[in-house]
Amino acid sequence: MSIDRLLAGIDPVVARILDDALDGRELSSDDALRLLRAEGADHHALVRAADLARADDKGDDVTFVVNRNMNFTNVCYVGCSFCGFSRHKDDADAFDHPMEVLVEKTRDAVARGATEVCIQGGIHPNKDHTHYREILETVKDAFPDVHIHAFSPEEIDFGHKKSGMELADYLRWLVDAGLGTMPGTAAEILDDEVRGVVSPRKLGKERWVEIVTTAHSIGLPSTSTLMYGHIESPRHVAEHLGLLRDIQKATGGFTEFVPLGFIHEKNILFNHMDARPGSSMLEDVGLVAVARLFLRPWITNIQVSWVKMGPKLAQMGLMAGANDFGGTLMEESISRESGADFGENLPPEEIRRLVREVGRTPVERSTTYQTLRRFDDPEKDPPSREPTSEPELSGPTRWRLAEERKAGQARH
Repeated sequence: MSIDRLLAGIDPVVARILDDALDGRELSSDDALRLLRAEGADHHALVRAADLARADDKGDDVTFVVNRNMNFTNVCYVGCSFCGFSRHKDDADAFDHPMEVLVEKTRDAVARGATEVCIQGGIHPNKDHTHYREILETVKDAFPDVHIHAFSPEEIDFGHKKSGMELADYLRWLVDAGLGTMPGTAAEILDDEVRGVVSPRKLGKERWVEIVTTAHSIGLPSTSTLMYGHIESPRHVAEHLGLLRDIQKATGGFTEFVPLGFIHEKNILFNHMDARPGSSMLEDVGLVAVARLFLRPWITNIQVSWVKMGPKLAQMGLMAGANDFGGTLMEESISRESGADFGENLPPEEIRRLVREVGRTPVERSTTYQTLRRFDDPEKDPPSREPTSEPELSGPTRWRLAEERKAGQARH
């Protein structure tokens, strides 16, 4: 037995690519493609190289944000084939929350330590740009210190077209009302051929790029994402990563990269359109590793999605190049409605435990990655702020929700 056996099975091309990445040389899309296809010893080497790069880029801290997801409506007529969340407005389980509900949800989130609310919803045909601004103003007026991370490029596209404004002016109008950062969702795969199958009525690649780069140009940061495990090829993934890197070089506006595995059980794309049943464990871990090596030094915050991967596989992602565990979420409807079953809420104390189990240090951050609190000593951790039961809504809000439910049932 010899330690040389650890290296004996690695393809020389893969070894050269990994060596380049660890030396700080920029990888090509072809390099990324080769790494995305890595198996066996090559895959093990990829993961180890990405973990070394993570340690160089970010050290041993694992960041997370205490936040709440709030979907203000599930009424949507875009018709994406991978979505199990959307409803038509006459469906019995359609909802369109009034502002009082969003305020109540934010109040509960703040009581549980949240510094951010992430607000997104369906593309409701009866709404316009003023509704998005009203949401921002309402939440910000009630909770001025809460960071609002809101409205995907798809929602921005819809509101902008309704507004009649120039795109940059429309984005500034939202920022003036309280928008702090923008989710880089609605990206899926940034290839119009793939988008023509999975989301033919959604904004195209160039429009997504236009919205994101315009946001960055006015000082509005965003995340970046990629959805994989459906009908895309490794080439599509490599080119998507290349596009994100090019945008970051030009704007510097991405705060993080988040790979999002396709949840397949309850949507048309899998059940009727021959998509794969999501990604494998090797793909999940491999994509995190490739992202670390390919995107550095331009994007150095690589996040695992525990709601997609599950907490244990997310821990593997932390050992394969990721440095961020995402958010607590508190509620999560979009993945759940497509069949995700890892829950909707991961309290800070659970995130801290999971991070420590892999020998790393949990650090609470802001949305834009400022350090808020380090947790170097488990003995000094704060007590849980999780409610022992579901928080009660105020009388008027409870009444309004009951009336909405009754109205939905009456229609059916």
